[in-house]
Amino acid sequence: MASTYVNDLRLEEIGTGEASGTWGTKTNVNLELIGEAFSYGSEAIADASTHTITIADGESDQARSLYLKCTGGGQACTVTLAPNTVSKVWLIENATSATLTFSQGTGANVAVAAGEVKMIATDGLGSGAVVYDLLTDVNLAGTTALATLKLGGTTVTSTAAELNILDGVTSTAAELNILDGVTATAAELNYNDTGAAVGTVVASKTVTADANKDVASLRNLTLTGELDAATLDISGNADIDGTLEADVLTVDGVAAKVAGLETIYVPATAMYPNTTSGCADIAQVELSNGPELKCLDFDPSSDENAQFTVCFPKSWNEGTITFQAFWTVTGTDTGTVAWGLSGVSIADDASVNTAFGTNVVATAKAFSGTSNDMTVSAASSAVTVASAAVDTQTYFQVMRDVSADSQAGDARLLGIKLFFTTDAKNDA
Repeated sequence: MASTYVNDLRLEEIGTGEASGTWGTKTNVNLELIGEAFSYGSEAIADASTHTITIADGESDQARSLYLKCTGGGQACTVTLAPNTVSKVWLIENATSATLTFSQGTGANVAVAAGEVKMIATDGLGSGAVVYDLLTDVNLAGTTALATLKLGGTTVTSTAAELNILDGVTSTAAELNILDGVTATAAELNYNDTGAAVGTVVASKTVTADANKDVASLRNLTLTGELDAATLDISGNADIDGTLEADVLTVDGVAAKVAGLETIYVPATAMYPNTTSGCADIAQVELSNGPELKCLDFDPSSDENAQFTVCFPKSWNEGTITFQAFWTVTGTDTGTVAWGLSGVSIADDASVNTAFGTNVVATAKAFSGTSNDMTVSAASSAVTVASAAVDTQTYFQVMRDVSADSQAGDARLLGIKLFFTTDAKNDA
């Protein structure tokens, strides 16, 4: 019976009746090969995408070594460990410049990066053989000495003393895992090392609020975004370059006046009837109690007009305005009254003989039916003042649009309130 080499070290297994007179020699060779399996060896890897390491049958072969240093190479390479029936452990050192992937069959492979050492094992199960990474999930008891530590391929450069700073930290694993992905430098992380109580400002260090969210001695705070605070108490001077946005601004507890919507009330006494299609002249009407009326009467049978002038402040944004009419009826008719308004601004050295802008009629409002009741119309839609500008005199024409109302009596205009918008803090 011929010798075979089917064991995991490819030793010669002498058949019955074979090797007469050479048993001693062959046994010695086998013993030497067993010793070789615990030795240091090397393998020159081809500069190619594939390479095969085959343990020789019954002969000295460095591929049999426990520690196998792979040299040469030059590119990523898949290294097949043959034959695929060998179940064996290797310590593989990849001394090439590229990753070597060790395979034995169609099962799992193990990649060893350039410059790294891994302990691997093959299961020797033929065409479907698997290569295992033996130190995956390794649990080391006792003291482990490391010259260099790599985590996920990145070399840890902290000293033991620096890492020992974590000794005593009460953070949970989940809290420490927040560091996963942190790209801060050592200098940046050292900003947190204040040596002072929480809530105390230290120059060139991170400020951390205390349990009450208080910070002491902070000065010259520069913000490039928003400051969101429920309250802001400034005991000294505040120097703000730029725009201060506030829903409500108070000074000594009193609301401060700010740019925005303003009003001007123009009484009927400041108005005059148009020469053509004008309303009645100003009238003073005595009532049985209290105030007397100063009013302009507008006829129900045809559109009638009156005019007045306003000089808007320089802070006016020269935009559209709206208006409300204040009026009454001496009588009990509950019909509606519709008021319209148009305007034009006249600048210095400009002709006053200029047409008004577009007339805007506010929604008609019904009278209460109680004689001399005060009636306030709803605010109109936007009125565009022709040639609107600051430092001008603005002429307005108010009219009763009888085609849009149903009041059978004279409508007695008491005044007009103008709504306009400012965009400056004053008229400087």
